Amino acid sequence: MKKELKNYLLSVARKAIADELEISFGEPVEPDGHDAELTEKTGVFVTLEINGRLRGCIGNILPVYPLFEAVRKNAVNAAFEDPRFMPLEPEEFDDVEIEISVLSVPKKLSYKNSGDLLKKLRPGIDGVILKKGYYEATYLPQVWGDLHDKEEFLSSLCVKAGMDSGEWKKGGVTVSIYEVEAFR
Repeated sequence: MKKELKNYLLSVARKAIADELEISFGEPVEPDGHDAELTEKTGVFVTLEINGRLRGCIGNILPVYPLFEAVRKNAVNAAFEDPRFMPLEPEEFDDVEIEISVLSVPKKLSYKNSGDLLKKLRPGIDGVILKKGYYEATYLPQVWGDLHDKEEFLSSLCVKAGMDSGEWKKGGVTVSIYEVEAFR
């Protein structure tokens, strides 16, 4: 994705948050020749940080909305609807760093057992979706920066999904992977 399109999408996210906070922020100027990319449906996560600390992260894994709309919706949701955080306050707006992650379509990973799963995962590259029954959670590839160990990564993801931390070792867990293009 070209830099001008990335900058445009970041300004779309910031403008959407500013509008909710009733803060004046200029209109993003759409870059020429990117209509097809902007209207293509894609999975998108928007992550907000203040001083290097997570302040909100919401997204959609599957390609449900056009790219520009997914960025706008998820920016607002990350700022005001992430249940882990209080809604963003106007005085925090200038300090918020925005990261957009555009996802590839997830692909089911076939593996024989927990050892085979560990061999197939690519830290820093693979975003991972774990699912068992009604339990499901995902971590973006960026989370590998905090959870370097594959077992720790999968155990933490199980807990995030509401399962026992060792559930990924027991079998019957569906694992899908995806990659992202992330920019801030």
